[in-house]
Amino acid sequence: MTTTTHTTAPHTQLTAVVFDWAGTILDFGSCAPMGAFVRLFEQFGIELSIEEARGPMGVAKWDHIHALGALPRIAAQWLQVHGKAFTDADVDHLYEVFTPMNAAVVADFADFIPGAVDMVNTLRARGLKIGSTTGYNRHIMDVVTPIAAAGGYVPDNLVCAGDLAAGRPSPLMMYRTFADIGVWPPYTVVKVDDTGVGIEEGLNAGTWTVGLAVSGNAMGLSLVEWHALDPTQQQQRRLAASAKLQVAGAHYVVDSVADLLPVLDDIAAKLAMGARP
Repeated sequence: MTTTTHTTAPHTQLTAVVFDWAGTILDFGSCAPMGAFVRLFEQFGIELSIEEARGPMGVAKWDHIHALGALPRIAAQWLQVHGKAFTDADVDHLYEVFTPMNAAVVADFADFIPGAVDMVNTLRARGLKIGSTTGYNRHIMDVVTPIAAAGGYVPDNLVCAGDLAAGRPSPLMMYRTFADIGVWPPYTVVKVDDTGVGIEEGLNAGTWTVGLAVSGNAMGLSLVEWHALDPTQQQQRRLAASAKLQVAGAHYVVDSVADLLPVLDDIAAKLAMGARP
């Protein structure tokens, strides 16, 4: 009896780049949710700062509200104002109020991050698939995706918070992306994100990860605010934002998606030599 052995060539080339949305592809500074979170808690008699609101950015919005309510200062306010501890039922209620509130403003913050569409087109020309995951739910993304498409950005898939049993930092949205766009193994994929939890999502899925220090939540400034800083201030803020993403485990940190190509070339060279993330 003759047996035939089938061998598979080693995977030594990049297959895909998976992008986050706000703070990565559009909405420089990831500003759309911030005012909505502050106004949400304000409606319930709670004073929340922008800095506090940014803390859990990148996770599903239900989880984000839950994390904010668990902050000692916010929990103490809630107890004082409402006469009881903050519960999951309160999270449910706030989430119901938040979703249409965020959806109403997200279009106002849907400008592309400079260089984003050109970068995606360049990657497609190189034969790479373009995946996407987001901490936004489907209702909010129903507003965002047509705007992005009109501007020339249509990724090969979209996985939203709430689509699966768990969101970030679990790898499930990445696993769904692998299946949606038909790429494997994970080490041939690069995850690009502006939040620590988004970097963890990629790490937990086994991909390379690239953090964005200037364009997103780690910096937390709009494009106008960023350009208003002098070079010394920019560098100080850049280093602080980079440190946050490095602590999360990012393999690389750059300013924005416009700076991706040298990183991808470096990863490709490492893959060709058998390196893994």
